[in-house]
Amino acid sequence: MSGTILVVEDEPAIREMIVFALERAGFVIMAAGDAAQAQTMIAQRVPDLALIDWMIPGLSGIDFTRRLKNAASSRRIPIIMLTARSDEMDKIQGFEVGADDYVTKPFSPRELVARIKAVLRRAMPESQDKAVEIAGLRLDPGGHRVTAHGNAIDLGPTEFRMLHFFMAHPERVYSRGQLLDKVWGTDVYIEERTVDVHIRRLRKALSGHGHDHLIQTVRGTGYRFSAHD
Repeated sequence: MSGTILVVEDEPAIREMIVFALERAGFVIMAAGDAAQAQTMIAQRVPDLALIDWMIPGLSGIDFTRRLKNAASSRRIPIIMLTARSDEMDKIQGFEVGADDYVTKPFSPRELVARIKAVLRRAMPESQDKAVEIAGLRLDPGGHRVTAHGNAIDLGPTEFRMLHFFMAHPERVYSRGQLLDKVWGTDVYIEERTVDVHIRRLRKALSGHGHDHLIQTVRGTGYRFSAHD
């Protein structure tokens, strides 16, 4: 697997170690020491994934991630947060603003490469799959498009995969653990509460078009996609 990775890390020694490990793994690297430099690089070339340290100077990593996810030109870039913070609420905050994964320092280069490859695999569109439509909501995996009665709905990569899975398996109830395995993959270890964060974001995106009711909470069990009450 190859691709272009943007590394945003202000500590030179850590940045050089990451760049060395990722180049050895076959990736093309864009390296920046702060958000301003990274933003300039993205304007010139949109990376396949961004690895962003939480504690970069100036605009923090969490605020930079929020900015990227709020901009149409960069909101589909998968993001991995890199940080020394291991508290669960800090991780939830990272996922809330749009991060796709979270790597805590200290980490091994092998772990980092594996996590990057896992996120990139999940972000790849399933071009062989056919479009699916339910109750006026249409998802086209090949074109990575979602529309509601012809009106475009902009989703992040995780919400897109989650909606795709739901629409491919309607009327079935899935626990948080099952959704983690199906949407994130079995090689990623994150808290089940992360599912709730992305469910809220998916519902918010669908609410503007009157389709948020399709994502139903089954108390004590999990979630279901259904066109029926």
